[in-house]
Amino acid sequence: MSWYCDTAIGDPLHGPYHDREYGFPETDETKLFERLVLEINQAGLNWGLMLKKRAGFQAAYDGFEVDRVAAYGEAERARLLADPGIIRNRLKIEASIHNAQVIRGFRESHGGFAAWLAAHHPLTKPQWVKLFKKTFRFTGGEITGEFLMSIGYLPGTHRADCPVAAAIAETSPPWMEAGESFYAEA
Repeated sequence: MSWYCDTAIGDPLHGPYHDREYGFPETDETKLFERLVLEINQAGLNWGLMLKKRAGFQAAYDGFEVDRVAAYGEAERARLLADPGIIRNRLKIEASIHNAQVIRGFRESHGGFAAWLAAHHPLTKPQWVKLFKKTFRFTGGEITGEFLMSIGYLPGTHRADCPVAAAIAETSPPWMEAGESFYAEA
């Protein structure tokens, strides 16, 4: 298994994400939506490109404000397709807008995106993938798995000897509360 720690530690691009975000529990709707959009856009590409374009995505998607993105119409779609600061893929753009609408609906049905995630925990990765495919657009196995690992719902983000793994363990991520092994299949 190749670990992100092997290349990210000390790297000026990957290091800050590795050290302060990847695998830490997250409940903020805007940050959850951002992570989902970035994971969707990473499909077929590499995470370094997403980190390089992160500021462009934040600007293009109105700071990942769910209500604003959920209300995007044809003008915003055209603007996104023309924006060189993001990945200009129609399917990924449409999925991001649709997924914002779904997340907005979670406020009524569950109290928000974080509460929706918590209501379905614990699930195995295959169960999560099935749920995400039924609920969202453009969320296959890799996208769903990476998203859930990145926000603390699935294990496998860091080597056990990585200093960040100890910091994450102190936060009691959902996967750890469920008693899953650090090395559980991700």
